[in-house]
Amino acid sequence: MDINDLRSILTVAGLLCFLAIVGWAYGRGSQKGFEEAANLPFAEHDDQDAMSRTSQPR
Repeated sequence: MDINDLRSILTVAGLLCFLAIVGWAYGRGSQKGFEEAANLPFAEHDDQDAMSRTSQPR
Protein backbone atom coordinates (compact mmCIF):
# COMPACT_ATOMS: atom_id res chain seq x y z
CA MET A 1 0.00 0.00 0.00
CA ASP A 2 1.54 3.28 -1.06
CA ILE A 3 0.47 6.91 -0.92
CA ASN A 4 -1.60 6.66 -4.10
CA ASP A 5 -3.77 3.92 -2.60
CA LEU A 6 -4.38 6.13 0.44
CA ARG A 7 -5.28 9.05 -1.80
CA SER A 8 -7.73 6.87 -3.73
CA ILE A 9 -9.37 5.66 -0.53
CA LEU A 10 -9.70 9.23 0.78
CA THR A 11 -11.17 10.38 -2.54
CA VAL A 12 -13.81 7.65 -2.46
CA ALA A 13 -14.55 8.38 1.21
CA GLY A 14 -14.95 12.09 0.40
CA LEU A 15 -17.30 11.29 -2.47
CA LEU A 16 -19.41 9.06 -0.23
CA CYS A 17 -19.60 11.80 2.42
CA PHE A 18 -20.62 14.33 -0.22
CA LEU A 19 -23.34 12.04 -1.55
CA ALA A 20 -24.59 11.41 1.99
CA ILE A 21 -24.86 15.17 2.63
CA VAL A 22 -26.66 15.73 -0.67
CA GLY A 23 -29.04 12.87 0.12
CA TRP A 24 -29.75 14.34 3.55
CA ALA A 25 -30.28 17.86 2.18
CA TYR A 26 -32.68 16.80 -0.56
CA GLY A 27 -34.46 14.10 1.43
CA ARG A 28 -38.13 14.42 2.27
CA GLY A 29 -37.51 14.47 6.01
CA SER A 30 -35.46 17.66 5.85
CA GLN A 31 -37.81 19.66 3.67
CA LYS A 32 -40.00 21.01 6.48
CA GLY A 33 -37.07 22.25 8.54
CA PHE A 34 -35.44 23.94 5.57
CA GLU A 35 -38.72 25.64 4.61
CA GLU A 36 -39.08 27.00 8.14
CA ALA A 37 -35.50 28.26 8.10
CA ALA A 38 -36.02 29.89 4.70
CA ASN A 39 -39.04 31.81 5.99
CA LEU A 40 -37.38 33.11 9.18
CA PRO A 41 -36.38 36.47 7.65
CA PHE A 42 -40.02 37.10 6.77
CA ALA A 43 -41.42 36.34 10.21
CA GLU A 44 -43.06 39.34 11.82
CA HIS A 45 -41.65 40.40 15.15
CA ASP A 46 -43.16 43.72 16.18
CA ASP A 47 -41.74 43.58 19.67
CA GLN A 48 -40.18 47.05 19.77
CA ASP A 49 -40.13 46.98 23.57
CA ALA A 50 -37.72 44.04 23.51
CA MET A 51 -35.51 45.84 21.01
CA SER A 52 -35.25 48.92 23.24
CA ARG A 53 -34.29 46.77 26.24
CA THR A 54 -31.50 44.96 24.42
CA SER A 55 -29.95 47.90 22.58
CA GLN A 56 -27.58 50.06 24.55
CA PRO A 57 -27.28 53.79 23.84
CA ARG A 58 -23.90 54.88 22.62
